Amino acid sequence: MKREDAAPAIAADGTLVAPPCAMVIFGAAGDLTRRLLVPALYELARLGRLPDGFRLVGMATSQRTTAEWIAQLATMAHDVMRRRGGLDPQPWQWLASRMSYVAGDLNDAGTYHRLGAELARLDETAGTAGNRLFYLAIPANLFGPAIDGLGAAGLTQENDGRWRRVVIEKPFGRDLESARTLDEEIHRRLRDHQVFRIDHFLGKETVQNVMALRFANGLFEPIWNRGHIDHVQITAAETLGVERRGRFYEGTGALRDMVPNHLFQLLAMTAMEPPTSFEAANVRAKKAEVIGAIRPMTEADALECAVRGQYTGGTITNEPVRAYREEPDIAPSSTTETFVALKVHVDNWRWAGVPFYLRTGKRMRARRTEIAIRFHQAPLSIFRGTDVRSMHPNWMIVRIAPEEGVALEFAAKRPGPSIKLDSVSMDFCYADRFHTAPNTGYETLLYDCMVGDATLFQAAPTIEAGWRAVQPILDAWERHPRQGLVPYAAGSDGPASADALLARDGREWRALDANAGACT
Repeated sequence: MKREDAAPAIAADGTLVAPPCAMVIFGAAGDLTRRLLVPALYELARLGRLPDGFRLVGMATSQRTTAEWIAQLATMAHDVMRRRGGLDPQPWQWLASRMSYVAGDLNDAGTYHRLGAELARLDETAGTAGNRLFYLAIPANLFGPAIDGLGAAGLTQENDGRWRRVVIEKPFGRDLESARTLDEEIHRRLRDHQVFRIDHFLGKETVQNVMALRFANGLFEPIWNRGHIDHVQITAAETLGVERRGRFYEGTGALRDMVPNHLFQLLAMTAMEPPTSFEAANVRAKKAEVIGAIRPMTEADALECAVRGQYTGGTITNEPVRAYREEPDIAPSSTTETFVALKVHVDNWRWAGVPFYLRTGKRMRARRTEIAIRFHQAPLSIFRGTDVRSMHPNWMIVRIAPEEGVALEFAAKRPGPSIKLDSVSMDFCYADRFHTAPNTGYETLLYDCMVGDATLFQAAPTIEAGWRAVQPILDAWERHPRQGLVPYAAGSDGPASADALLARDGREWRALDANAGACT
């Protein structure tokens, strides 16, 4: 009996085992493959979610044997998994025994023919059922040539129920025009259901939980609107610098690297309208709708509502770190921003008048990714004649990294004979409640690619809407390359201009070193 005719296999945790397939990683010698993709595949193997008919093919330009490639991956896997309790040899050996390596230049047609021959061999000997998952862990300028090469070699054609899917990493373009051009290039060879535009933030359990939090609880959804919410802060702060990505980062910057994808996806999950179901098309349509509703900016708006900074030398965790302009492959007079903060509005009925403040930066005081919803203040009048001079703010904090969880901050009376209020926190921590192992999000997303679930992947309209929203900022900064670029010390909360952005509205950022509600 053929595998596809048999009853679906079930993993130990009750999840369906993915269908047989050969996964090909372009850029198999790169950092993304070693640090994230292969450890995620190892985790799927450990959980029993990969089928016997799974094979992994690595492709890169460097000449090496399959054994040499596996050895390099094993070294990194041991380092990565040591932080998660160690590497289990059994699932690792299971995965390693299913790996092979093909060297080749992505601009050489012969490369794709050799790859096709290897995949045909795996169909015959390993039972991969003719299904293919191509993962483009390569520079963005090679996305088009790689897809064109696959198409020219006939490797993207679907027939007889065999699927062909291509995973595309960010950045998906560098502005609105290039994103549209790339989308046209892709669709010359692929249909949209074959394209999986990945954003690993969306694989995080807490990000997915935003929809469950809102739509499964009568407690929250009725107050999730302008009548009850004062503003929203979305933060993605890193303590790391540009590391070995200087050449890439110098031509990209914090805005392009983080805002149209990561931060706008978090905004979309927070602000989207309820979908009619959790089918991929319905969820993605609602996310595209809310990003498309971001108020367009004029050049004056862009210069006023978007601030940027660049880190100088400083201290992080008591260790001195150098300035951005002293990093490898960075121009001494660089105007590339390593920090950006924005104020945006979503022009629809639910969010009219509610500002969304977004910030992201490198070499900041703490690593923190969170969505913070600030509710309107309660009236103070009832507390006349007491010691209460001001009301404590109410917050809901959705923590995404490094801990995953949700906290509610509200006021409570302090013990004693007089009326005095203090802020307290109710906290839900994923690791404590569900005893989950740390993950990067790639585990979920790779599995979804194999089963064909596109819910957590970006659709072309969402990406275009994101670039359309930031294009006025990119244009303004190009015309005024030094205006508004201010330094901030490594190990700080960012430049003073970011604080001023909120201070103009009588608000302030949540401190990055605030520990309220954090998992302990």
